[in-house]
Amino acid sequence: MVRTPGFKLKYRVFKLQLTKVLTINEYFCIDNRTLMFEKITSAQNPRIKNLLALQRSRERRLLNRIIIEGYREISLALAAGFPIKEIYTCRQLDTENRIDELTEYILKSLVFEISTEVFKKLAYREASDGFIAVAEPKMLKLNDIILSSNPLIIVLEAVEKPGNLGAVLRTADASNVDAVIVCDPLSDLYNPNTIRSSIGCVFTKQVVSCTSSEAIAWLRQKSIPTYAAALTASKFYHETDLSRATALIMGAEATGLSRLWLSKADYQIKIPMLGGIDSLNVSTAAAILVFEAKRQRGFK
Repeated sequence: MVRTPGFKLKYRVFKLQLTKVLTINEYFCIDNRTLMFEKITSAQNPRIKNLLALQRSRERRLLNRIIIEGYREISLALAAGFPIKEIYTCRQLDTENRIDELTEYILKSLVFEISTEVFKKLAYREASDGFIAVAEPKMLKLNDIILSSNPLIIVLEAVEKPGNLGAVLRTADASNVDAVIVCDPLSDLYNPNTIRSSIGCVFTKQVVSCTSSEAIAWLRQKSIPTYAAALTASKFYHETDLSRATALIMGAEATGLSRLWLSKADYQIKIPMLGGIDSLNVSTAAAILVFEAKRQRGFK
């Protein structure tokens, strides 16, 4: 078969609806399976030192880079159009040889094979699958959000723990909300622990970081009613009509929502607390409220 410069190929990765069209030049760079990856066996290698530095939030902001660990998470980032700058793989952990699938989307010159000892210094997980990538983050703005005809939005204020944010993002993906707005965050959106706990859902939804004042103004501009979760509310969430355009506002379990949100929200709602405590983990509260809204919409 003769391939001309106009010849194009389509690939799929991780069983996702991800399609990339490659030119003939890209094809010959990528599909040459005889190429070998550069191998790194020392933790003193400059690339490894740079990776370790990216574990710090300050370095990620300065370099505009994030770390993604895990084949699934990297695949989701690729599907969402996040530019992957480098991939590091440990052959001993990549038992299914899935690196070949990922290299259909990036040049092999950007892939580095590292030893098990080096990988253990980089990995966040105890049972990692042998993949770590460096990517450029997408920093969406409020005006970048694309809304459905009947939007459902999760708004979080001052969420501190990456694990909680990641769990809320999993709920956001499972319920297919329009967007997640993180106001005045105490942890950056692409903290490696957020990516890990979200199992990559930080890449599957529209996620925006902004101030509370900016979010309030934007929601009003879009005529989206706001429902603040608060212990002081007089109405329960299941007695509230959440079938129309809705923004569900939640704060950290330790402090709850600020006075700003409580005073500016259109409505206040609460979850019945039948035991001895008066609060839920924010990710649990988010799941309860979001799926009630979806139930009222016929799970559409």
